Amino acid sequence: MTALTLSTAGPASLRADALVVGAAKGAKGVVLAPGAEAVDEAFDGRLAAVLEALGATGGDGELTKVPAPAGLKVPVVLAVGLGSAPEEDGSWDEDVLRRAAGTAARALTGSKKAGFALPLEDASAVTAVAEGALLGAYAFTAYQGGAKGAKDKGAAKQPLAEVALLGAKPRDKAHKAAAERAKVVAREVNIARDLVNTPPNDLTPEAFAAVASATAKEIGVKVQVLDEKALVKGGYGGILGVGAGSVNPPRLVKIAYTHPKAEKHLAFVGKGITYDSGGISLKPAGHNETMKCDMAGAAAVFASVVAVARMGLPVNVTGWLALAENMPSGNATRPGDVLRMYNGKTVEVLNTDAEGRLVLGDALTRASEEEPDAIVDVATLTGAMVMALGNRTFGVMANDDAFRTSIHEIAEEVGEASWPMPLPADLRKGLDSPTADLANMGERMGGGLVAGVFLQEFVTEGITWAHLDIAGPAFHEGAPYGYTPKGGTGSAVRTLVRLAERTATGDLG
Repeated sequence: MTALTLSTAGPASLRADALVVGAAKGAKGVVLAPGAEAVDEAFDGRLAAVLEALGATGGDGELTKVPAPAGLKVPVVLAVGLGSAPEEDGSWDEDVLRRAAGTAARALTGSKKAGFALPLEDASAVTAVAEGALLGAYAFTAYQGGAKGAKDKGAAKQPLAEVALLGAKPRDKAHKAAAERAKVVAREVNIARDLVNTPPNDLTPEAFAAVASATAKEIGVKVQVLDEKALVKGGYGGILGVGAGSVNPPRLVKIAYTHPKAEKHLAFVGKGITYDSGGISLKPAGHNETMKCDMAGAAAVFASVVAVARMGLPVNVTGWLALAENMPSGNATRPGDVLRMYNGKTVEVLNTDAEGRLVLGDALTRASEEEPDAIVDVATLTGAMVMALGNRTFGVMANDDAFRTSIHEIAEEVGEASWPMPLPADLRKGLDSPTADLANMGERMGGGLVAGVFLQEFVTEGITWAHLDIAGPAFHEGAPYGYTPKGGTGSAVRTLVRLAERTATGDLG
């Protein structure tokens, strides 16, 4: 992973491959953001004019490279746009800084070291810039450049190797803690991205469970893996039904972090369909190619628990990874089959491609048995949510309005776009089945909400619960932007970690 340092060097004395400064839109043209003063001096106070001459406007995410003058020890200065400058005495928006740092880090792929002289007004800004740079300096290259005799000719460029933050205070406890937090969170977001990007022939349910077990052993948290025999014995009909058609059997993984001073307990539940063909209800051509991402919810849950453990937060957090591969075969669950779920309810399967709610149903019930203070499930659950909110925003549903609002606000705070969604009671009737207690499909319209209503049936009454449908932002198929790469994004990790932090301090609201 990219190294992060709080450098004591000034911009003029830093030895690196590049120096990153911020440029913004001012009332009369491009203005330089705080942190660029010494760099501007090296340009005889004309850096803004040089940027304008090269066509820069200071627009959000805009990049302009300028050869460095003799007064600097770097070969190039990279100006990154921050958008409109805040009003006098105003603060720079943290996600603007995060995006700008990510954009710059991506542009410096292949470089060994870069100095970031962006606005660092306080510890929160240190976290934002550090986190953005570390998230932007990401690439999934595990399967590239490995041909025998190739001598690395086909190897992809490696991410920026070192980020040096200029202007932060290495001896300041708040700044040091902010940088350490950024390193932990970015590391685990990138681990989640790696998991999502790993091809499904290598990341089977068993392989995912092995990764969780190895990491749990490394960081000293408890892990329990239920294999197919244990799932049969325990009556996990939803998970077993979804995994029945695959040669790779399902798993339910429990990874539990506890703290001796914890007063609250959170449970995170993740959908972990390591590949989703749709099963017998096979997906149409053009919809299968990215379905390795259908375990992004489980990846987010796993990464979040690990991050909380590495941070040592005084809150108990249990992650539940519901892992299965949804494939068609002679053993696969058929439309019309009835499954008996872990809580005893029977479900008529009308569409085997509505499988995520089945594995989550079992895991939600199991998580409820431990009576946590709150449960949050995360899933790439419905195409309907993508239709409603687009590719960058996840939906938040909950059985408690205040909890839903808190999660939405937390997501916005950490820079993850979300939107609160309802759980209309009238949609429950559409899930009625003449054969079973309920069906796994309901009304076509409002399909994302119908899925949430289905999941609510498996949360024990009295337990606060929220559902995050990350089907849109979990996997990015377009060109990278900000600190968001192509492929797996690690969506929801930062929201879950901040939720744990808020819970630990009693600041949840």
